[in-house]
Amino acid sequence: MKKKTKSFPLPLSSVMGRSSFEKQVRSDTGWPGNAPVAGTDMMKNRVQATDVTASFVPPKMPRHKLPVSRSLQSMVERLALAGIRDKVVLAAIGQVPRHLFVDPGLSGQAYADVALPIGAHQTISKPSTVAKMMEALRMGQDAPLMQKILEIGTGCGYQAAILAKIAKEVYSVERIKSLHELARRNLRSLRIANLRLHYGDGMLGLPQVAPFDGIIIAAAGLEIPDALFDQLSVGGRLIAPVGGEQQTLQLVRRVAKNKWERMVVDDCHFVPLKQGTI
Repeated sequence: MKKKTKSFPLPLSSVMGRSSFEKQVRSDTGWPGNAPVAGTDMMKNRVQATDVTASFVPPKMPRHKLPVSRSLQSMVERLALAGIRDKVVLAAIGQVPRHLFVDPGLSGQAYADVALPIGAHQTISKPSTVAKMMEALRMGQDAPLMQKILEIGTGCGYQAAILAKIAKEVYSVERIKSLHELARRNLRSLRIANLRLHYGDGMLGLPQVAPFDGIIIAAAGLEIPDALFDQLSVGGRLIAPVGGEQQTLQLVRRVAKNKWERMVVDDCHFVPLKQGTI
């Protein structure tokens, strides 16, 4: 097999810059970068799917209805003032009470723009980070709902709940068993029927239900896994933090079978993306 050339992470000088690049046309069309992720044999890396609820209730997007909670409403208003313009994203965030996804002892900080610990050395992302990633994922989207989204890193389930408001189908993968179970508990009372939780190695994606119109990665790797590029549909978008100590939030769009465009959205800081399950 021919050696692949690396293309991540991007330099900070390319912030908001855009370039297109192609991988070489070959029989084993792999993404330029490191060698394919080890353990791509799905029989050795099975994932366990869990329906959040059995009955189907399609997500509804309020048009001009304010959130019931004043704290939640104030958070949404601050996001709008901070520059989030996508009304679908703002409406979705306004439907998901963030305090349900944090420890009761931290509920007083639930609607502040801060990341909070959720256990297993992981955090719930800042609301502004969640909003920014979803707005980038929906960029250029005319319809209120995307078709199918894959989330890598379920965590406590907060972002997955919001994604279920902007897409018809959402699949979320978590590699840490205790967090997978935490997300199930947090989401059960919300009865979100178009969301499926999976316990498995997120670096492998979910090829059995691919392709996806959107992929969102909630942990930072030095490279974006090859498998996730291959599971993105043509025209689809992938948003992910990339880097080590210094990270950038990067947006990738698949414009053809073997061609992608990418841009850097902003600086960021996420927990590391890791392989395997624990």
